[in-house]
Amino acid sequence: MPDNIEKFLDKVAEAAEQSTLVKMTLSKPADKRDELRNVYVKPVLIKEKRLFAFTFRYERRDEVKNYDMSQMLEMLRDMLPERFQNAVLFTVNEDVTLLVSGKGKATIQTKKVQESREQNLDHDKQKNRLINPANPWWYQLGLTTREGKVTADMQHKFKQIYKYAEIVESLVKPMRFDGTVHVADMGAGKGYLTFALYELLSQRMNLDVDIKGVEIRPDLVLKINEIIKSDHLKGLAFVESSIEAYRPEKLDVLIALHACNTATDDAIASGIKAGAELIVCAPCCHKQIRQEMERSGRFDAITRYGIFLERQAVMITDTIRALILEYFGYKTQVMEFIEMEHTPKNVLLVGRKTSKNPKDPKILQQIADLKAQYGIESHYLERAVGLNF
Repeated sequence: MPDNIEKFLDKVAEAAEQSTLVKMTLSKPADKRDELRNVYVKPVLIKEKRLFAFTFRYERRDEVKNYDMSQMLEMLRDMLPERFQNAVLFTVNEDVTLLVSGKGKATIQTKKVQESREQNLDHDKQKNRLINPANPWWYQLGLTTREGKVTADMQHKFKQIYKYAEIVESLVKPMRFDGTVHVADMGAGKGYLTFALYELLSQRMNLDVDIKGVEIRPDLVLKINEIIKSDHLKGLAFVESSIEAYRPEKLDVLIALHACNTATDDAIASGIKAGAELIVCAPCCHKQIRQEMERSGRFDAITRYGIFLERQAVMITDTIRALILEYFGYKTQVMEFIEMEHTPKNVLLVGRKTSKNPKDPKILQQIADLKAQYGIESHYLERAVGLNF
């Protein structure tokens, strides 16, 4: 074993013995195919015994195991550098970084810390989470056990839900609402994201909410409303309706994630007509524009290839959606919703209502030019919001 790795392990042993070890991270798997991506280590106190909690982070799950000091050092010897080539030891006084090159050369970097640190020996400290899997509705929705642990087959889904909550929180935080916040989640489906939205806004952000999950399937509406009733969730309800037919009396925030094909346009149109302050869509199934492009026969060096035609249709569809939102006075943003490793439908289209004068004719000209370039007669959203060219 290289000397610098031994020196690093000596540093770990010294910090553990002197109770100055705050935490440790292992990263950069030696084999990129290894499902184990990271290891996190922290000291814990369990039944008056000092141990070290290892969190093994795999692609789609975490595993936590506790070891005593000798076992902890043995684990590190097994993993450095065979499984991980980077490691960082955080102590009360310094950070020690171990770097192993592809050729096996190990180097150590030491940096004194300026801020005050101390050990945290809490084992089951409750995290300040945006959404809490211990809440009973997650069990009733089939994501967790009765004890509030996310089931193995729903780890992937829960990660998506949590990512969604993080993004929505960042979008809603800067906004100022007058009284009750009226929200519509269009095409709510099984309710996962609707409940995350409710929990985030009402429990995390302490807002008075009126959230409607809009879903066309009556069996789902009945099931979800029974859960809402059993958990006494004030300000949350599911409504049986298509997205196109739903007409909210008042709307501050509109959410439409993966509403299929032109259902996304119906949702955007509903938000624009209701004057929603925030419109958030993850578009899906961009068939309408692709079919128009195919009918026109106007192909260029890119779109004559089928797979690129599909991707170009996606970009044009969502670009026109963004431009129409801008035309009606929204500041638009296109961002990533979920990492590509989880789903290819990863674009999030966000519109924030502004005070600037809407209906700039230059925007309509941009839309017209884009349609003419690709032989597109009309975009469904144009008709849905009453734009006639």
